[in-house]
Amino acid sequence: MVSHKGVDYAKILKRYDVQSQNEASPQAIAEKMLVKDPVLRKVAETVVWKQFKDVVAATNEALKTKDPLVVINDGLVNGMEVVAKLYADHIYYLPDIMMAAKTMEMGIAVAEKKIAGGRETKGLVVMHVAEGDPHDIGKNIAKVMLTSTGYSVIDMGKDVAVDDVVAMVVKEKPMLVTGTALMTTTMTAFPRAAEKLVAKGIKTPFMSAGGAVNRDFSESFDLGIYSQKAPQTPPIADKIKAGYDWRKIRAEWENIIGGA
Repeated sequence: MVSHKGVDYAKILKRYDVQSQNEASPQAIAEKMLVKDPVLRKVAETVVWKQFKDVVAATNEALKTKDPLVVINDGLVNGMEVVAKLYADHIYYLPDIMMAAKTMEMGIAVAEKKIAGGRETKGLVVMHVAEGDPHDIGKNIAKVMLTSTGYSVIDMGKDVAVDDVVAMVVKEKPMLVTGTALMTTTMTAFPRAAEKLVAKGIKTPFMSAGGAVNRDFSESFDLGIYSQKAPQTPPIADKIKAGYDWRKIRAEWENIIGGA
């Protein structure tokens, strides 16, 4: 007869699926990513847990002892970085992103009042959805990612005519222009817009994104670069700010996006 004495049933009956879920829980991810400073952590947590009723009080409390830019970058933006990770892991969804972004914006508005001359922007990005395309969810998420990391955005909305995009780029001279297309019938607007920009001597990188496009298409025309998903947009923008042109973005694309 087989003896069961000394058997560790915890190893036999271990639920690895449950363990995996626990490791990927919002609380576990937040614990790994949140700032350690208790004052800034409280600010960041209001963003992660979408506590828009608490963010103003937490931000004001932090401003008593912290520099406004530290409160923004190490508190509010840190919270949004956690939210971006939760979204990328399919734990948070669009409503969560938008509520967290609103919470962050409320905190930033409070902190910016304490900065002489206002908060310095990292750069200007023009964003739009392709002419004939009404789907703007992806653009809206990417916009949140960019603004939360310090970029200013001109959001032209959806179904934007090619000539209007070109006129805006000529007028505002952004560091990056992005276009989103969910329909294959609308994505041809991007090479047409890029061609008109090139004809005017403009070398601004033109990012294509959305379900209709892929990397091959995005790199099939001059100026064209690619973003597969919203969290990849800020690291690409950071490289452009650092001096990368559209050719160098293409060449180092895999390294740039990393785990974004």
